Amino acid sequence: MLVLPAASALDAALGILGRTDGVILAPTETVYGLICDADHAEARERIYRLKHRPADKLLANFVPSVGTVSAFVREIPETAKIFAEHFCPGPVTLVIPDGRGGTFGFRIPDHPFMLALLRAYGKAVASTSANLSGQPAALSIGQAEASLDGEPDLAVDGGIIPASSKASTVVQVSADGSWRILRPGPVSENELKSVL
Repeated sequence: MLVLPAASALDAALGILGRTDGVILAPTETVYGLICDADHAEARERIYRLKHRPADKLLANFVPSVGTVSAFVREIPETAKIFAEHFCPGPVTLVIPDGRGGTFGFRIPDHPFMLALLRAYGKAVASTSANLSGQPAALSIGQAEASLDGEPDLAVDGGIIPASSKASTVVQVSADGSWRILRPGPVSENELKSVL
């Protein structure tokens, strides 16, 4: 596994994302995550194996902008647009109907490396926390390496994430605009209510 500091990892990361099986361990503002091109089934399967993630648990997606989401869903509910306007980039994952009977979860992480990578790549990147399923989230490359069953192609070292950090708040928004929190996180229910 190649390990590079975040300040000099962008070109290598772009190259690996472009591979059909490329997987990267990268920092966000919340926890370390595993990422790959959202369209690459082989890379997504590697992430499931690295994490021992149940096959029925969908991966979320990092996107460079809310506009990117339109390629994956028929319509973005108005409530989701409002949440995205106020909390993206940031620690909120929005799960919305895809218009085909399923859902699409997305987030714009507020981390300089991830923002630069997403803007340069221009596409959705599948993402999940870099730890075995059910285990605590990794706040450093070392913790991620110790937890995962195998290695990604590249580890981007963004330093140690503060121990007070939490995984993103996950909010499901229905087509009619109703919403509920699926996983509590840094953004509270009151903060979400306050922007509506």
